[in-house]
Order: sequence, then structure tokens, then C-alpha cells
Amino acid sequence: MTTLTTSPATNLDTIKIGIVSISDRASSGVYEDQGLPALREWLSRAIQNPIEFEARLIPDEQATISATLIELADVAGCALVLTTGGTGPALRDVTPEATLAIAHKVMPGFGEQMRQISLRFVPTAILSRQSAVVRNKCLVINLPGQPRAITQTLEGLPTDNAKPHVTGVPGIFAAVPYCVDLIGGPYIETHEAVCKAFRPRAC
Repeated sequence: MTTLTTSPATNLDTIKIGIVSISDRASSGVYEDQGLPALREWLSRAIQNPIEFEARLIPDEQATISATLIELADVAGCALVLTTGGTGPALRDVTPEATLAIAHKVMPGFGEQMRQISLRFVPTAILSRQSAVVRNKCLVINLPGQPRAITQTLEGLPTDNAKPHVTGVPGIFAAVPYCVDLIGGPYIETHEAVCKAFRPRAC
């Protein structure tokens, strides 16, 4: 159980974010976990607010995953929880089931967009089962397991000016701050050079 607070660089509210890496082998020490460092690095680049991370490295056990998500949302008070790993079709891949089990609302658009981004690179993206849910005032999103795929799905793909027929794809994090607004969470400000948050104009 690890808590890390970034150095506050602005007067924005501190955001508490849960990051969860789900892997039998990494959690047992067979190899070094890459998910938590990838999540921490990208979020620290993308978000202007000071961040307090609640990091967890756990095995692919459905009950453990659900209990961890509940603890981060209900006890630790995270406004956002990002998981990585366990979203494929293998027998031990149970992250989506564990996430849906603790949901108050299901947000299918996040998973749909992540698969659209990943399909630009690999046809096996259709095997991914990323999902997202809301529990109370916490948004929980299941991300892919590979660090590169984590960045691609969060950040999106820019339009290549050398290939005008290839259009960019928005990353899912562009919608995260407004979603957190709507469920009563803190105001998240992003660095536009990394990810421009979208909020509708006030009427």
C-alpha cells in the first residue's frame, strides 16, 4: 500500500487518484511491475493539479480486485481510479467482472474508444474488454496492460500532417475531467500539450 503526493505547483485542489496494477506474476515478484510507473508518469505529465496517488499491486483475483476498488473509492476517497491488466479473454483475466460488480453506473463509451484507438495498431484489440464505471463520486477505468497502450489510450493519436488521410483519434482522458465534474468530484485541470480536457461551453 503506497501513497505518493506530487509537489504542488499550482493553487488547484489536490486530486486523489488510485492506480492499480493487476498481475499475478508482478504481484508475486516474478518480474518488476511496469503498470504503476507508467500510470504515475503519464498522469503527472497530464494533470496540473497536485496529485496524491494511492498505488496498489495485486493479483488477478476477482474478490481482491473488487475489494481494492471499493477501498479506494469509499475509504481512501479517490476521485479517479485507473487499473491496468487483466482485461483480456484469458481464464485469469477478471478485471472487468470485478469492476462491474462494484458499479453504480456503467460507462461503456470509455471501453469503446480505447478499442478504437488500439485497433489502429493491432487487430487483437477486439479481444480487449476494457470498461469503466462510476461508484459514488469515483470514476473507475480499466486500461490495457502494456505501458505504451496505456499512453495511447489515455492521450489519443494526433493527426499526421504528412498523411492527411489519417485522422487523429481523441484519447479517453479528454473526457475524464468533465465526467468527474458531473459525478461531484474535484475540478481537474490538464496540461493541453499532453491532453486537452473537453468541457462544454456554459449556456
